[in-house]
Amino acid sequence: MEVYEEKIRGHIAKANKNFHAIEDFRRVGHSDWSPSAAFYSIYHLLLALLAKYGTESRNQSCTFAFIEDLIDKGGISLTKDDLKQIFDKGVKENLEQSDKILDVREFTQYSTKTNMEDKEFEHMKNKTKILFDRIKKEIERGLE
Repeated sequence: MEVYEEKIRGHIAKANKNFHAIEDFRRVGHSDWSPSAAFYSIYHLLLALLAKYGTESRNQSCTFAFIEDLIDKGGISLTKDDLKQIFDKGVKENLEQSDKILDVREFTQYSTKTNMEDKEFEHMKNKTKILFDRIKKEIERGLE
């Protein structure tokens, strides 16, 4: 189990670094990279959660499927609504209008947009913080 505990700590450290980068990118005038930092802060926590269950993933779709399976089996307190705040496989059109963290990341990364509006930035950061705290609490549950 020591290997997985090391991976859990490593993913949490990377998640924290990425979460702080959300604001760092904004401060230096690169807020178009903030959604990528937001997504990966959450994604590394999901990888830490997988490590808690003795597995790892190198594929986002597989990671989301594994987390969804844990939710379905009642193994974790996260909900499908929590997961849909990160990624909603039902959103197929108007991705630029979606506020799902992955969609915002993809839109800003692949568009010509070079900064985020203050209101849009704050909404994304607050949503990320709420999910970050919920997932981190789930990881820590039972590890004390």
